[in-house]
Amino acid sequence: MSFGQAISTCFKKYVTFSGRASRSEFWWFFLFVYVVGAVLYFIDSAMGLQIGASSQEMNIGGTVVPFANSGIGVLSLIWGLVTLLPGISVMVRRVHDSDKSGWLVLLGYVLMLACGIGTILLLVLALLKSTPGDNKYGAANA
Repeated sequence: MSFGQAISTCFKKYVTFSGRASRSEFWWFFLFVYVVGAVLYFIDSAMGLQIGASSQEMNIGGTVVPFANSGIGVLSLIWGLVTLLPGISVMVRRVHDSDKSGWLVLLGYVLMLACGIGTILLLVLALLKSTPGDNKYGAANA
């Protein structure tokens, strides 16, 4: 399947979660999504179309270095929303092509979300106050 055919097929099968997708269909589509996303990111940055953008200065070894948090680009966000469902559907069809259940894609997204939640949980646990005095795990730290 050619580059153009892959893009056309993925947008025509926007929410088609049945059937199969070849490797070329899958990889050409994701190359297109990422390249367009990168271009839109640079346009967002150049035009100042970020949500939550901020500028700061960092002092590194006595040298003041300007630092910018570009936030989320409006065009990039729209592109991500437009390509979300066709990206998921082509992933499901790609998994079907290897004779596996499309539910594995959902499992992958759940695990990705769980890792994010797990990271937040570990951060919260690390920020908890110490128990005063001894506890069942040992003596209090000095």
